[in-house]
Amino acid sequence: MALLRDASPEAIADAAQRLAHGGLIGLPTETVYGLAANVVDDDAVRRIFAAKGRPADHPLIAHIAAPEDGDWARALAPFVTGVPPWALAAARTFWPGPLTLVLPRREGACAVAAGHLPTLAVRCPAHPVAQSLLRAASVLGVPGVAAPSANRFGRVSPTRAQHVLSEFEAHQNDEALLILDGGVCDVGIESTIIDASRDHPVLLRPGMLDLAALEQVMGQAIAPADAAAPKVSGSLASHYAPRARVVLVDTAEWLTLWTQLPERVRAHTAAYAPAPVLPTDAAQTRAMPADAAACAHELFAVLRDLDQASIEAIWVARPAPDPAWDGVRDRLQRAAA
Repeated sequence: MALLRDASPEAIADAAQRLAHGGLIGLPTETVYGLAANVVDDDAVRRIFAAKGRPADHPLIAHIAAPEDGDWARALAPFVTGVPPWALAAARTFWPGPLTLVLPRREGACAVAAGHLPTLAVRCPAHPVAQSLLRAASVLGVPGVAAPSANRFGRVSPTRAQHVLSEFEAHQNDEALLILDGGVCDVGIESTIIDASRDHPVLLRPGMLDLAALEQVMGQAIAPADAAAPKVSGSLASHYAPRARVVLVDTAEWLTLWTQLPERVRAHTAAYAPAPVLPTDAAQTRAMPADAAACAHELFAVLRDLDQASIEAIWVARPAPDPAWDGVRDRLQRAAA
């Protein structure tokens, strides 16, 4: 079973004890809620894979606390090696925050969490509850947590504690899954992932970070992913998918295509689109914000809300080809795959 608790100091202390003893925690971050375990406890990490139904070779992201002295090289040293100066510059500027760096994994460290790859993805979450738990757990010998999104593998990521509860309320374990309620996630989609294991940065997953600002800090141009890119979270063609089929539609064609649908189909189709093209005869509708950050903030919650038993398809307006929308576009393309 799953247990939902407010993120009080007592609940955080309980969660830290559970991590230290191999338990799983539903953890709020600024991006999405994660399913967390002690990153160096291989058995606990394996329970994440089992709970999610996630392939064991699909690597997780290690989450670490922010060092009080700002020494990111020291904070990363137990997990990775060969951190390039431009990656450290990014860490100093954007951590805590929604940036993940993929770095050469230190031999013997976090092999199960890394899917036994020679690299490890690391980030420092900005959510105060996540930071409080990471600090409390570190006192008990937990150096960080592995924390993929707290949902069944391939499905819509959770941005509210109640979403996690609905995913794992039938969680089968000796101990109830403790979910810390940290409110609604600020960002709403997963972190930007940069491959920093080579001599130049490579974008492995877009998020809501401004890549131009990231390039300026790193002093390096960010290259697109290539055949040499390591496997990372959220890289499968089909991901973030609700039960209902997601259909991406250009706004210029929306009204024409919608009117061509038989009435019986429209009665079982939901719509998420800008107000001017939002149909009045859809089964359910939500107006899509014109601002990319606002859309990202609500995207997964909207997909969950529209994904009702009677809904067979969710029509979603395709985002404009604007870099600000790259993260949202990526999630929608994978949801529709």
